[in-house]
Amino acid sequence: MSMVKTVARSMLRYKSLLLGSAIITAFIFISIYAVIAIPYDEAVKMWNNLDYWEDNPKLAFPSWVNIFLGRKLPESIVLDSNLVGVKVRQLIPFDGGVYVRIEIPFTYEYDDFPSEIVLRLYVRNVTKASLMKLIWVKPDGTELTVEEGLVGSGYRYYSISADMRFQAWYAKYITEKLGRSPTYDISPEVALFAKEGESILSADTKEVLKGRYRVILIFRSPETSADVDVKLNVYGKVFGMAGTDHKRRDLWLAIIWGAPIALAFGVIASVVTVFLEMIVAAVSAWYGGWVDYLTQRVNEIMLVLPFLPILVMVSYFYRLTIWTLLAIVVMLSIFGSGVKVYRAMFLQIKEMPYVEAARVYGASNFRIIFRYIIPKVLPTAIPAIVLSVPSYVFLEASLAILGVGDPTAITWGRVLEEAFSGGAVYRGYYHWILEPALCLVIMTLGFALIGFTLDKIFNPKLREL
Repeated sequence: MSMVKTVARSMLRYKSLLLGSAIITAFIFISIYAVIAIPYDEAVKMWNNLDYWEDNPKLAFPSWVNIFLGRKLPESIVLDSNLVGVKVRQLIPFDGGVYVRIEIPFTYEYDDFPSEIVLRLYVRNVTKASLMKLIWVKPDGTELTVEEGLVGSGYRYYSISADMRFQAWYAKYITEKLGRSPTYDISPEVALFAKEGESILSADTKEVLKGRYRVILIFRSPETSADVDVKLNVYGKVFGMAGTDHKRRDLWLAIIWGAPIALAFGVIASVVTVFLEMIVAAVSAWYGGWVDYLTQRVNEIMLVLPFLPILVMVSYFYRLTIWTLLAIVVMLSIFGSGVKVYRAMFLQIKEMPYVEAARVYGASNFRIIFRYIIPKVLPTAIPAIVLSVPSYVFLEASLAILGVGDPTAITWGRVLEEAFSGGAVYRGYYHWILEPALCLVIMTLGFALIGFTLDKIFNPKLREL
């Protein structure tokens, strides 16, 4: 007990240990929150179900960037006709059909234009072609007909942002209105949200028209049972705590669930590998002879085998989950360099008097190895375990970047791999790559601070350094 108190007092003297412990504790709390708030199976389904994220903007920055910018970037706006009071359905007696008018007002007070505008139309109980007209009303009273045409029954996805016909029509419209042609291609987002003055003619001077907008959908059908609903997504440029990726997924889910996976992978791999290395080294040193010879030859063979290419080769033949990958990593690490280090220690320990006494008293080989030999080196194993965790955390991330591992797992490495393949750096979406990268660095820094401090505590020779 006195030894434990002495070690505890020694730990409190090192600020690096306290800082490292605070970092790892924070990641542990994040992991607990992730497990409780969103169970892993549910999180995996959410992450891989792209329909779940349809209301999120693509490649949006975190919302907190507005604090540091001189302008307020827009958040997403979802306009749904299922809201109370926005839908009026009328029968048309003289035609024997139905008239549906949906009017959805919303306020836009942002300093930048939306990133994308998408209309989703849901037409029901229609067997004949029906007329649909979408009108956009600006705060200054300007009315723009965005879409007009015949529609059938079912679901229709209409990307206003990709409508080249509307874009060409608006360029002609603004030229006739102002008497001058714009110097750039006016996108639908700018057309629907900009002030229609001289400023709109140049990309450098275009201004957002703030105020109350109205979206009006008029639907006429010759069938009285016909009905329609609409959802309009005005996608912003900021979202949530961590932003989104190219598939509209909330990166916050990957950040919080990457923590428990990284911790579990790193800690389990480190603990199991170090203890198995100790056992192999202890058996080799204790028995000697052909056991020692065979162990050392296998150890030397494993040290020269290319670790990474073997994992890549295995991934081509088998579909690896994160836990299968962990098992393979442990198997390939059992005969690592630690075996020779621990063997050298055990060769000295086996000659100590208390070990000889245990042998004289008839203790079994199993008892001597696990009761008298291995516990002697545990103080040196603890720093080794802590210091090797970062290497396994980075290993998992590196394998994910190379495309090796579980394609469905939510890990920081997987996010980095998708960020690299999506050109996050070249396209300026730095949050997509910096957030998981910083999480990896901070976690490994925490373990490194703890490991180096424990090494000084358990190895007196290092205290003078």
